[in-house]
Amino acid sequence: MSRFLQFEDVAFAYPGMRDPLLSHVTAMIPQGGWTGVVGANGAGKTTLLKLAAGVLSPSQGAVRGVGAAQYVVQRTDEPPAEWDDFMNAWDGVAMDARKLLGVSDDWYERWDTLSHGERKRVQIAIALWHRPEVLALDEPTNHLDADAKRVLLGTLKSFRGAGLVVSHDREFLDALCAQCLFVFPPSAVMRPGGVSRGMEADRREQSSARAAHDTNCAKARQLRAAAQNRREEAEQSAARTSKVKRLQPTNDPDGRFKRRLAQLTNKDGWGLSRAAALKSRAAKIAASGPAVRVEYKTGFRLDGAGRSKRDALVDLPAGELPLGDGRTLVHQGLRVLPDDRIAISGANGLGKTTLVKHLLAHVNLPEERVLYVPQEIDEAGCRAIKAEIARLEDEPLGRLMTLVSRLGSRPARLLASDVPSPGEVRKLLLARGVDRGPHLIVLDEPTNHLDLPSIECLENALRDVPCALVMVSHDARFTAALARTEWRLAPTSAGTVGVSAAAVDVV
Repeated sequence: MSRFLQFEDVAFAYPGMRDPLLSHVTAMIPQGGWTGVVGANGAGKTTLLKLAAGVLSPSQGAVRGVGAAQYVVQRTDEPPAEWDDFMNAWDGVAMDARKLLGVSDDWYERWDTLSHGERKRVQIAIALWHRPEVLALDEPTNHLDADAKRVLLGTLKSFRGAGLVVSHDREFLDALCAQCLFVFPPSAVMRPGGVSRGMEADRREQSSARAAHDTNCAKARQLRAAAQNRREEAEQSAARTSKVKRLQPTNDPDGRFKRRLAQLTNKDGWGLSRAAALKSRAAKIAASGPAVRVEYKTGFRLDGAGRSKRDALVDLPAGELPLGDGRTLVHQGLRVLPDDRIAISGANGLGKTTLVKHLLAHVNLPEERVLYVPQEIDEAGCRAIKAEIARLEDEPLGRLMTLVSRLGSRPARLLASDVPSPGEVRKLLLARGVDRGPHLIVLDEPTNHLDLPSIECLENALRDVPCALVMVSHDARFTAALARTEWRLAPTSAGTVGVSAAAVDVV
C-alpha cells in the first residue's frame, strides 16, 4: 500500500466550463499527517477534496495511492445516509467515535433540533467510524464552539491516514497541518507548515516576483524605445536613399553611384533588422521571470446603511422560547436600539439561532430595511438565489457583481456555476443587502464559509456602519472588533437556558 496519496498532473472541469477549474495539479499527501487546502471561495477547494476521495474523477491525469476514502461535506442540511446505522451500532469503533465527539444517544431522535455544530460532529464521527485511509473534511470547524473545536482538533491529530482539510480557520490549520496546498485556480502550490507560514512564504515569493517583473518591464521598455529609435532612423535613411535614387545618373561608367546606393540600401536594411531584433528581445524579457498573480481589488462599504429614527427596533417583554425536547430559553426582555451592536454567544445547541429568528419575527422595521444572512442555506435555497440573481437586468446585475468581486470572488466563475458555494451565496446576500439601505443587519455565523480576505473585508465594512448590528459568532476576534454588547446564553438549570447581557471591550 502506498504511503502517499498522489495527484499526478490532474486537471478537472465541470460540464459546460470553457476553461478547466484545475489544471496541472501535482501534489503528494502523506499518511499520518494533515494537509490543509487553502484558497478563495470558488477556487476549487471542494473539488480537490472530492478528487482525493474518489467522488470525482480527473478530466486529465490521475489520483493514485492509499485506499478507502471518506469525504465529509460542507453542508449540514440533511442527516448523513448512515445516520441510523451509526447510532444503532455498538461496536467499539462506533462507540469511541461517539464518545470522542460528544454525540449523545438522544440525538438519534432529534436531528431537526440539533444545532449545525452538533450535526457537524455527527458527520465527522460517522466518517471516522469507517476507519478510512483517506479522510477529506470540508470546513469542519464551521458552527463549532471553542470547546467542540478543541475536541475535534485532538481527535484529528490521532488520525493515522492521509488527511485533507479545507478550512478558513487559521489557528486550526496552524495547529493541525504539516503542509498546506494553496489553490490559485487553475494551479495549486504545496507549502510546508501551517497556513500562516505558507501565507508568509507566498507573500515573499509574490513580492520577489513583482520586483523581478517590474525590472523586466523596465528593461523591456528600454529595448522597445531603442527599437523604435532604430526603426525611425532606418525609415529616415530609407527616405534619403529614395531621394538619392531619383538623382541616379544615366551614365555611371565606373559604378561608383551604384556602389554608394547599395551601401545606403544595406544600411537601411540593417537598421530595420536591428529594430526587429530589439523588439523581439524586449518581448522575451517581458515574458520571462516568475509568474505574478493578478491581484483583484477588494473591500467595500455599506454606504446605504442608516440609523433608524424609531425608538427601538425590537422591544419585547420578559418571556420564554421553546427550544424543543422540553428545553426552554428564558429572557428578561429583549431590546435592540437603532445603534446597538450586539453579539449573541454561547455553546452549540443552546438556542442562539432560535433567538435570532425570534428577534426577526418581532422587528419594528419594513422588510427591505433588514439585511439578514442565515447560518446555513440549503442547496435548494442556493439555487433559488442564483436563479433570482440571473434574472436581474444588466445594470443591477453589474452593480451586484462588482460588490461580489470586492468581497474577493470572481463574478464570471460564480455566474457560470450551477450551484454557488456556501461562501459565494453569503457574498451574494451581503451584496444584495447593500443596495437596500438597511437599518438593521442580522448575521448568523457570518464568518462561516468565507475565506480570510473576505472576512477582513466584511469586518472593515461593518466596523463603522451607523445602523444596528446583531450577530451570532464563535469567532472571538470578529466579535470583539464589532460588538459593544454581548448577550450570552448559558444553562441555568435542567432544561432551562438563560440570557445575560454584558459590555464588550471594543478592539
